[in-house]
Amino acid sequence: MDGVHDLGGKQGFGAVGHGPQAKVFHSDWEKRINALYAIAVRQGIFNMDEYRHAIERMEPRHYMCASYYERTLTSLATLCVEKGVVTHAELETLAGGLFPLARALGTGRTNVPNRSSYNPGDWVRVRDLYVSGHVRLPSYIRGKVGRVIAVSPPYPFPDAQAHGVQAQDEPTYDVQFHSHELWSDAADDALVHVGVFESYLEPLT
Repeated sequence: MDGVHDLGGKQGFGAVGHGPQAKVFHSDWEKRINALYAIAVRQGIFNMDEYRHAIERMEPRHYMCASYYERTLTSLATLCVEKGVVTHAELETLAGGLFPLARALGTGRTNVPNRSSYNPGDWVRVRDLYVSGHVRLPSYIRGKVGRVIAVSPPYPFPDAQAHGVQAQDEPTYDVQFHSHELWSDAADDALVHVGVFESYLEPLT
C-alpha cells in the first residue's frame, strides 16, 4: 500500500540523522515492547508481514509523530486486539486513557499468475503495481528496468502472508538499477541494488 511509511527514494527530507554511538534503547519500556513483540512472533500470534502491515496501517499523523518503538507498540497492540488476545477497552483501562490502534486491515492477494523465473544477467521490468494491502515493493522502482544479479531462496510471499491468504513461496531477485533509470535528474552516477519478489517482476521484451 502507498503511505507515509514508504520514504525510499523520496526527496526533500534532508540528511538522515544518525550517530555511531547511538543507543539501541532509550528507556526500559522500549526493551519490554521489543521483547513482547519477539515473543508474540515466536508464539505464532502474528507473523512479520502482519507486524509490518499494522505499522503501515497507522494513521499518518500518528505514524509521523511516533518513535520507532511507539510504532512497534501500536503494531503489537493492534494485532493482539485483532487476534483476540486482549480487547481495546482493556488496553485503554490499563493506559488510563485513549490507546490509538492502527486502521482497518487492507486487502491481500496471492501470487501474480503466469509469473516468470529469472537468472543472473536477465533484464527485467518492475511491474507498475498499486496494492491496497501489504507489499514489499518500494514505490521508487515501479515500472523501472534493471538487471538480475543474484537469486535468493524462496520465501513467504508478503502480500499474502500479511493477510492470511494462501500463496506459494517466491524467490527474491537482487536487481541492479542505474541511478539515472530511477531518477532522471540523479546527481550521482551510481548503481542501486534492490531485493525484489518474483511477482513484482516481468520479463523485459
